[in-house]
Amino acid sequence: MNLFADIRSLVLDSLGAMTAEGTLPEGLAMAAVTVEPPRDAAHGDMATNAAMVLAKPAGMKPRDIAAALSEKLSADPRIAAAEVAGPGFLNLRLAPSVWQDVVRTALTQPGFGRSGLGAGQAVNVEYVSTNPTGPVHVGHARGAVFGDALATLLDYAGFEVTREYYINDGGGQVDVLARSAYERYREACGRTPEIGEGLYPGDYLVAVGEALKERYGDSLLDKPEAEWLADIRVFATDAMMEMIRDDLALLGVRQDVFFSEKSLYSSGRIEAALEVLDSKGLLYMGTLEPPKGKLPEDWEAREQLLFRSTDFGDDVDRPVKKSDGSWTYFAPDIAYHYDKVTRGYAQIIDVFGADHGGYVKRMKAAVAALAGEDLTFDIKLIQLVKLFKNGEPFKMSKRAGTFVTLRDLVEEVGADAVRFHMLTRKNDAPLDFDFDKVLEQSRENPVFYVQYANARVASVLRKAAEAGIAADDATLAAADLSLLDHEAELTLARRLAEWPRLVEIAARGHEPHRIAFYLYDLASDFHALWNRGNDEQGLRFLQEGDAATSQAKIALARAAAVVIAEGLGILGVVPVEEMR
Repeated sequence: MNLFADIRSLVLDSLGAMTAEGTLPEGLAMAAVTVEPPRDAAHGDMATNAAMVLAKPAGMKPRDIAAALSEKLSADPRIAAAEVAGPGFLNLRLAPSVWQDVVRTALTQPGFGRSGLGAGQAVNVEYVSTNPTGPVHVGHARGAVFGDALATLLDYAGFEVTREYYINDGGGQVDVLARSAYERYREACGRTPEIGEGLYPGDYLVAVGEALKERYGDSLLDKPEAEWLADIRVFATDAMMEMIRDDLALLGVRQDVFFSEKSLYSSGRIEAALEVLDSKGLLYMGTLEPPKGKLPEDWEAREQLLFRSTDFGDDVDRPVKKSDGSWTYFAPDIAYHYDKVTRGYAQIIDVFGADHGGYVKRMKAAVAALAGEDLTFDIKLIQLVKLFKNGEPFKMSKRAGTFVTLRDLVEEVGADAVRFHMLTRKNDAPLDFDFDKVLEQSRENPVFYVQYANARVASVLRKAAEAGIAADDATLAAADLSLLDHEAELTLARRLAEWPRLVEIAARGHEPHRIAFYLYDLASDFHALWNRGNDEQGLRFLQEGDAATSQAKIALARAAAVVIAEGLGILGVVPVEEMR
C-alpha cells in the first residue's frame, strides 16, 4: 500500500475523466503530475501540481483546471477537501478513515512498505573493497554500512541485488604485504624483524608470521625474495581476507561475490575489455599534458595507449597502458567493470572512499563507453569519519599500526550503534562519531531514541497481556480503529503512511540515510503521543476498563513498531524490546 501512489492514481483517473468530457484536450502528457506532502502541513495532507504542469500544454488557466479537478476529487470518499490555492495548486485533506486504514494495513500486510519498484531488475552493489593488507578501519566501516544498507534497501524495493567485494590483490601493495608478513615469519622463527619504512608495522601480522612458521618451518629463512614472495603473497592475502570477512561480520556485513583483481591478469580479460573500446575507436596512441603542478622541464612526454574518456565527460583522456607496455591501474578497473557489464546488471553501483573522488569521471566514462545506455552506473563517495570523546578528537587502540579498526569501534559501542550512527548523515557529508552522543540515552542519540520507541511499544503489549487484553496483530487489526480520532493519533498514522513512499524515494536516489531520518521522525511522533498521554488520560494506549478503545490505541502503537522494525531491518539494526 502506497497511499501517495493511490491518490496520484485517483488524480490521473480524474484527469482522464475530464479529458473524456472535453474539459481537457486530448493527448496531454501526465508524467510530470505529482502528489506529494505539502511544504507546509497546515495546507493539507497532500498536494498535486496537476493544474500547474498541464495549464500551458492545455492552453488553460491553472486555477480553472484546479477547480474542475477539485470537483472530481471531492466525489471520492477518501477526499475530505480539495482546496485550490495560489495560482493553481490543489491541496488535499484526507478523511480520518484513510489514516485509520493505514494502521490496519501495517498490521495485516506482510512487509508493509516493501515495493515492486525494482521489478526484479538485477543490481550490483560493490562496497568496502579495501586493500587486503590489514583490518577494516573506521573509514571503511562507514562505506561498509552504507553499501550494506543500500543493498538491503534495493532488495526491499524489489530489485535483485548482488553484494560484491573487489579484492585489490593485483598491485604492488600486496608485495609489500608479503614482505611485511615475511618479517613476522622471521620473528616467529626467533629472528628480529626488520620492519623498515614502507612495510606494514601492525601487529595483526604477527599471527600470519606464526602461521607461516607452522606451514614452512624454518625452510624460508635466509632465502632470496624471489623464492618466497609469490607463495607468501597468496598466503598473506588469504589471511587478510579472512580477517576482513571476520571484521565485516561484526557489523553483520556479508557479501555474495569476492572478485579478485589478480584474476584479470594473464587471462586475456583486460585485453578483451580494451578490444571493445578499440572497436569503437576509443583507444589511440598519444601523449598527455604535464600534470598540474609540474613544470615543463620536469615532464618527459611519453607516448602511451590512451582511452578517449573526454568523449564521455572526463577532463582528460586516460592512459591504459604505460610506455613500457605494462598496464596502468585503470586498465584492470576497466576490465573488472566490463565483467560486471557482461553479467547483465540493469544497475551498477560503486561505493568509493572520499580519496577516490578524482576517479569518478574516468570510471563513469569507461562504463558509459562499454555499456552505452544499457545500464545505469552510479558512484557514491563516502566522506571521512572523525572520532570524538569528551569533546576532543579520540584515538583508540592502534594495534593495526597506523589506524583505528572497525573491531575497536564495535567493541566500544556495539554494532547496532555503529550502523545506525553511520547513516545519520548523507554519504557525501563528513561525519563526526562522538562516543558520548552514541552512548547517551536521550533524544539527541538517534539510535537510542528509535529503539526506545520500540521498547515502549513492547512494554504496552506486556501490560496489555497482564490486563488480559488480547493484543495479537489479527485482533488489533479487527479493532474499531475509528476510535483513533485525536489529531495526535492521526499525526502518527500520517507518518506511517509516508513509509512506502519514503522507501521508493530512498531506493531511487540510492540514499539509505533517508531511512534513518524517517525512523527518527516516526519515533518523535510516537514519543510525542506517549508524552501527551501522560497529561491526557484519553490518549493513553491502555484505557482502564475499556478493552475496545485500548485495542484501537494499541493497534496504532503496534503499527509504529512494525514500521520501526522494517526500517531498522534495512539499516541492519536489531530492534530491542527493553532498554538497559
